[in-house]
Amino acid sequence: MAAPLRSNIASAPAQRRALDLQGGLLMLVFCLALGLQQVAIKWIAADIAPLAQIAIRSTLAAMLVIGVAYARGVRIADARAVFWPGVAVGVGFAVEFCFVALGLGYTTASHMSVFLYTAPVFAALGLHFLVPGEQLGLRHWIGIAMAFAGIVAAMAPTGASPGGPPVHDLIIGDALGTLAGFGWAATTVVIRTTKLSEERPVLTLSYQLSIAGLLLLPLSFFLGDITSIQVTPAVLASMTFQTLGIAFAILLLWFALLRRYLASRLGVFSFLSPVFGVIFGALLLDDPLTWNFIAGGVAILAGVILVSAPARRLR
Repeated sequence: MAAPLRSNIASAPAQRRALDLQGGLLMLVFCLALGLQQVAIKWIAADIAPLAQIAIRSTLAAMLVIGVAYARGVRIADARAVFWPGVAVGVGFAVEFCFVALGLGYTTASHMSVFLYTAPVFAALGLHFLVPGEQLGLRHWIGIAMAFAGIVAAMAPTGASPGGPPVHDLIIGDALGTLAGFGWAATTVVIRTTKLSEERPVLTLSYQLSIAGLLLLPLSFFLGDITSIQVTPAVLASMTFQTLGIAFAILLLWFALLRRYLASRLGVFSFLSPVFGVIFGALLLDDPLTWNFIAGGVAILAGVILVSAPARRLR
């Protein structure tokens, strides 16, 4: 794990750096977990609607994170000091996963992974203009282009898919996935351009999960998703993974990494998540692996290496 967080925030901004071995390994864990996330949601969608899944997991995880935050010395005064930025990232988080939940009703888990992970491109662009030290050079932009082109190639349709969603449904779902990517990118930019940039990750995540639960739980109840839940072993397993593994542990790891490393480098590395999403989809949902996925995966890896590797190694 990363070095323990300090209980007090330093007066000087944290000096963020390029990814090192430790950061790369932690990002690999992050990408593996998020690659499984969309598959886990889709897997039990027939028994519990995606919006209800996200609302419930956010609410339960919020309780856990608030408890951790209190144990680490976070108090109400600390939360008040970043109230409006906290509300902003909470709304952005809720919007992101609302679009994810709605989109999964139209498109596949693999497609949702692709368009959700346009977020690093949007975030890198915003940070490039707004945050000193996050500027991207030509090499980095080439890497982003390669990674994004690889995702497009990996997920490009190769013909009619028996039993798959109709083309018009895929278009709607993919558009919702892109909007979810905007939501994720917006939260990253808000965090890096406000006082949340130097706050403890547990406080930021407390805001995100709490507000997401407050907004999405009533919405899912109003839509009838809560009352139509069917409790099965698969539902319990998926919701436990989503709550403890994703909403609690993995998102907390993400914010800890944002404090230590350049967000644009982290964002590009996360292009690996859709690759893992397709692999898990093939294993758990019987999604086929195609030649364009293999070619796109190579391009994604090349782009990640190009952006993440220290400049001195590329001379």
